[in-house]
Amino acid sequence: MVQKAKILLVDDRPENLLALEAILSALDQTLVRASSGEEALKALLTDDFAVILLDVQMPGMDGFETAAHIKRRERTRDIPIIFLTAINHGPHHTFRGYAAGAVDYISKPFDPWVLRAKVSVFVELYMKNCQLREQAALLRLQLEGGDKAAAGGAKEPAGLLAELSARLAAVEEQAEALSKQLGDESTDAAAVATAAHLERKLTGLRRALDALEPGTSGGQPAVN
Repeated sequence: MVQKAKILLVDDRPENLLALEAILSALDQTLVRASSGEEALKALLTDDFAVILLDVQMPGMDGFETAAHIKRRERTRDIPIIFLTAINHGPHHTFRGYAAGAVDYISKPFDPWVLRAKVSVFVELYMKNCQLREQAALLRLQLEGGDKAAAGGAKEPAGLLAELSARLAAVEEQAEALSKQLGDESTDAAAVATAAHLERKLTGLRRALDALEPGTSGGQPAVN
């Protein structure tokens, strides 16, 4: 069973949170509510999120300040933030949102379909990265097993190597399709850049896996 991604919804108005849940429920992911910046930061201490939808106008800690705290933490600095605001103060206000680390800035009332489509892109990227980390962990186990097998004179566990290669191929195919979709739809530059970074990591993992095939030389590859 594939684990669902978590999406953090931050807004001080319950009716806005309810509306966001209604729009995003079709994605079939886990939606987590936070009614303030402080509550959002607490949620981020324990859970991993694919994307954050953050209201700008909140009493106390507003969206800009909340985003600044998120970007200062090593654990959360790479989580995409989509700012939502009911007012538009012009280019300067929008620039402040991007400067605070947002990947997008949407004014209310927004098109539900557009918001759902933007969020789904980041959910897909998050899931692909989770799969990539899983493949990297399996590859590290394979490397360690190879060391022990070589020390004991045992044969290379080719079955596990073939399984790793097949699973990685599936992730590569999905990532390629997602990158093509992003390119065709001219989606946000941040999403396109994230997808490109994911493909580079997949390429590195594939090279490392290929280096384990019987008959290759060059020692053990490094996996980040």
